[in-house]
Amino acid sequence: MDNLKRTEKPLKLLFQEDFKIGAAVNPRTIVSQEALLTRHFNSITAENEMKFASVHPEEEVYTFEEADLLADFARKHGMALRGHTLVWHNQTTDWIFRDRKGDPVNREVLLERMRTHIHTVVGRYKGEIYAWDVVNEAIADEGAELLRSSRWLDIAGPDFIAKAFEFAHEADPNALLFYNDYNESHPQKRDKIYALAKSLLDRDIPIHGIGLQAHWNLYDSALEDIRAAIEKYASLGLQLQLTELDISVFRFDDKRTDLKEPTPDMLEIQAERYEAVFRLLKEYRNEITAVTFWGAADDYTWLDDFPVRGRKNWPFLFDAGHRPKPAYDRIAAL
Repeated sequence: MDNLKRTEKPLKLLFQEDFKIGAAVNPRTIVSQEALLTRHFNSITAENEMKFASVHPEEEVYTFEEADLLADFARKHGMALRGHTLVWHNQTTDWIFRDRKGDPVNREVLLERMRTHIHTVVGRYKGEIYAWDVVNEAIADEGAELLRSSRWLDIAGPDFIAKAFEFAHEADPNALLFYNDYNESHPQKRDKIYALAKSLLDRDIPIHGIGLQAHWNLYDSALEDIRAAIEKYASLGLQLQLTELDISVFRFDDKRTDLKEPTPDMLEIQAERYEAVFRLLKEYRNEITAVTFWGAADDYTWLDDFPVRGRKNWPFLFDAGHRPKPAYDRIAAL
């Protein structure tokens, strides 16, 4: 539990004229980080608890207990709630793709199962979850192909994406619906995401925004690439949200495991990086409606296990004791 006597200005007030400030949470961090979360953030996202495997392990079984805890927390503290995620190639239980004999189902069966899942999950939180990451990470990282290989694509064809948005809109016509992806600022993938979103808009599919995951590090993505991505996506008339922001102190290909704490140089570069990023985001406050960190403080981050298993990382504005880091001081002064 955070017992600090807090004096720093809340992030949600620092950026109240710009965009919502969010954090990914889970049933443990809403307890261990409660004071930090309620002071600084006005929006939360379920880290894993609303993903397919978490809420729908068997065809006739839904397990909403942990997702409901997070919805209750948001309601109790007057926070906005984002839903993450409805259709993804990962963390999806195998039953949806197979019949009782273990053979692949056909397109019609898969789409009907998708519809039932989306209607049930979105319908449960109708009027509470204001935005959903409807389809997550469907774009191919490299090469000429637009879409990554997946069982959704193999069985249902590329139309599975449009169907997911249509089903989500049916379930909650007032929810904002996002396509969400990583490496969203790298030029080749940026252009593919743009092409996908434009194709949906051209067909009058109900997509309202693009989620930039923003899993960056001290050196990547380049600031000019982030700006170019924002401008390209915004040109479609869609709203933008940073959905999973963290700034790793390690380059992606840096595999060292010897550090027990971040070096002073790392903290200084991280502070400069956060300052530059938030100055840029404020420039586009009319297009960007929310900035969500994929966590809240350095005591808990998925980067402790990725891409180097078991290695500690320090990607946030608050340290493991929930104290403001130099990066917080820099953006608070903007």
